[in-house]
Amino acid sequence: MRRRFLDYKRMKSLLFLVLIPFCWAEHHAANFTLEHDRIIHIYENGPRLLVEAEPSKVFSHRGGNVTLPCKFYRDHASFDSGTHKMRVKWTKLTSDYLKEVDVHVEMGYHKKTYGNYQGRVFLKKTTENDVSLVITNLMLEDYGKYKCEVIEGLEDDTAVVSLNLEGIVFPYFPRLGRYNFNFYEAQQACLDQDAVIASFDQLYEAWRLGLDWCNAGWLSDGTVQYPITKPREPCGGKNTVPGVRSYGFSNKDQSRYDVFCFTSRFNGRFYYLIHPTKLTYDEAVEACLKDGAQIAKVGQMFAAWKLLGYDRCDAGWLADGSVRYPISRPRKRCSPNEAAVRFVGFPDKKHKLYGVYCFRSYQ
Repeated sequence: MRRRFLDYKRMKSLLFLVLIPFCWAEHHAANFTLEHDRIIHIYENGPRLLVEAEPSKVFSHRGGNVTLPCKFYRDHASFDSGTHKMRVKWTKLTSDYLKEVDVHVEMGYHKKTYGNYQGRVFLKKTTENDVSLVITNLMLEDYGKYKCEVIEGLEDDTAVVSLNLEGIVFPYFPRLGRYNFNFYEAQQACLDQDAVIASFDQLYEAWRLGLDWCNAGWLSDGTVQYPITKPREPCGGKNTVPGVRSYGFSNKDQSRYDVFCFTSRFNGRFYYLIHPTKLTYDEAVEACLKDGAQIAKVGQMFAAWKLLGYDRCDAGWLADGSVRYPISRPRKRCSPNEAAVRFVGFPDKKHKLYGVYCFRSYQ
């Protein structure tokens, strides 16, 4: 009986020793998480390739240029540069973790850029191991997370970089009233107002900075949410904690809500047109055209107000037929309690008279 027990112990020890070589991983790369921006590196005996992105978050604005960092490190003794060609691939991650959008691929002298990134991206290559991606003339749609993948022979590794844009989130609903957009109509509504549909991260940051809105709106991932900083009875309950309330995922075709849009700084001039008389909507459109501009969009007003500190206590027409005015310095008869873009409504276009806000592009 004692001999059997000793044999059993020896077998356990041998099994443990056999498992060790296959389960070892470098300490610094063994941070287990399900998030996009964490990568688990597991190395076996043989060649090693490591890809890193530092910093993992970069910030810019619409119209600017940005570098998404990515460098690779390898064991030169284990690689035969004459045998393996290195392939570098950049993709953009989506809210659907199983889908990625191709951005740029390079292998030797062969290069390919995809979609609206064409003519705007290239690899930096300041050093032999630098495969950072430079994006020029940033668009609102460029916001998000990007994956850098390096492949050489049987070895490959990845790193993730987040691109954040300076900007503002604003709630939007049409002339028909609240809760009238399905998801696809919401996307188009934001584009029509010089914006894009906001992500959850953008809405969360806006809530953290004080955005409070009691009407639910679509977000880019197909969820419906709304930010509450001052809990109250009609908005989830007076005794609830502040936060971003979620209705979860909704039917993109049939469900109807408002939308949260995101915009950033623009390349142009936003201004209130000095005109001798008040105008109907059609007269306002024509007046901006005569001034070498176009009637301004809602997103342009929000960007001018938030990012440029634009302040004007005159209600004016905007392109969607709404009338609003931006107040950066609260004062009597001009939003006395808070800085805000004040909303007058969607007046009768043919009979109501107001001023007009115009936008002249520099492009």
